[in-house]
Amino acid sequence: MARLLISAAHKSSGKTTISTGLCAALASRGRRVRPFKKGPDYIDPLWLARAAGQPCVNLDFNTMSHAEIREAVGRGLAEADIALIEGNKGLYDGLDLEGSNSNAALARLVDAPVVLVIDSRGMTRGVAPLLLGYQAFEPDIRIAGVILNRVGGARHGSKLRNVIEHYTDIPVLGLVQENPELRILERHLGLIPSNEHEAADAQIRRLAEVVGSEVDVDRVALLGEDSAPLPPPAMDFTPPPQPRVRIGIARDAAFGFYYATDLEALERAGADLVFFDTLSDPALPVVDGLFIGGGFPESRMAELERNASMRESVRAAIEAGLPAYAECGGLMYLARSIEWNGRRCAMAGALPGEVTMHARPQGRGYVRLQETGRGPWGGTPAGTAPAVFGAHEFHYSGLEALPSETVYAYRVLRGQGIDGKHDGIVHRNLLASYSHLQSTRQNPWAQRFVQFVRSVALQRAANDTSRPAPAV
Repeated sequence: MARLLISAAHKSSGKTTISTGLCAALASRGRRVRPFKKGPDYIDPLWLARAAGQPCVNLDFNTMSHAEIREAVGRGLAEADIALIEGNKGLYDGLDLEGSNSNAALARLVDAPVVLVIDSRGMTRGVAPLLLGYQAFEPDIRIAGVILNRVGGARHGSKLRNVIEHYTDIPVLGLVQENPELRILERHLGLIPSNEHEAADAQIRRLAEVVGSEVDVDRVALLGEDSAPLPPPAMDFTPPPQPRVRIGIARDAAFGFYYATDLEALERAGADLVFFDTLSDPALPVVDGLFIGGGFPESRMAELERNASMRESVRAAIEAGLPAYAECGGLMYLARSIEWNGRRCAMAGALPGEVTMHARPQGRGYVRLQETGRGPWGGTPAGTAPAVFGAHEFHYSGLEALPSETVYAYRVLRGQGIDGKHDGIVHRNLLASYSHLQSTRQNPWAQRFVQFVRSVALQRAANDTSRPAPAV
């Protein structure tokens, strides 16, 4: 049951670089690594999954119950030798005074030892009180080791090791030298995703080599082997509903933000996933539904504009009533245009609004949504309160020039959404929002979407005998 959580004293300490290198180094040694990422994040999981060769699963207190989180890690361990969880921010950082959603809270919940990544630039003796304070703050958190990152050379590393070994009982698991070539490039929303990074595989190999030589990887692999067992994965022998439907998924250099568990949930609900490329494919494949997730369409807007046949194919399909769901970047693509850095490029035009990129985030963090009952996937049953659930948003763009009669699926109780009050534009059978959903027990959106896609496909087949019924 080996598992560990990689955390730090503060953000930007190099957690993702070290975690990605560890995943790749462990995998190269024949270990089956299941990566996890705490919180709502798409970019880090892309790197972790690519390095481990296994899908990365998000663990989010905002959208998942404690039981779901424990089950998710237990399910991952059932198919792996070790679970590596990358935290977010610092070990004890959180939204409330008690740290109920902190990395420490997650480590406690899944009984995982913690490895601290410390940005050691400018540090010598001061590393000791830092580590002692982290040990004393919540004594039940097992700090099983420290990896010193951005070490300034052999002499600096020797001093740090001597200080830590003299004043603390925390093992030094690695000293990673300062090396600009190890850094993953960043831009306005953080790290560049691996699906856009042209040299991603070469970068991962470089990280594996460096981390493999400067960190005691074999010792890291033993951490958490004495942790208490987690709940075994629930056995579900229920066959997926029939008929199966085909759902097109935009996956390319412009769109790549999808939770692995959401894609799995779509398949369990009876969908066959058909991936397509908005940048190079001439038109949509034959599908019963469409899902365009988040990404960076602004960075590829000229290429998206040039592929006019795909834009028209998407617009026409949505106008014809194809069930569709779009999140953030997908919403931007479905608008009339994107304006950024003084340039405007035409998009699909399935939504009436115009997208403008801003210098500062327009929406960032956790959101709380309440269903209005006007969404296409079915409303709240009569006599019950409108469903309320958690999600997240992170966008520098705003959607402008929407008509006053725009229909929304959600009221925003916390966050920004479209206009600070609403999110989830409804147009024909399309739902497009800035909020990113995670399909959990709190909000099983994947199941609801597939059910809707199936009902529309069956109705179309009944009305048009020349049209083949959905199923593969």
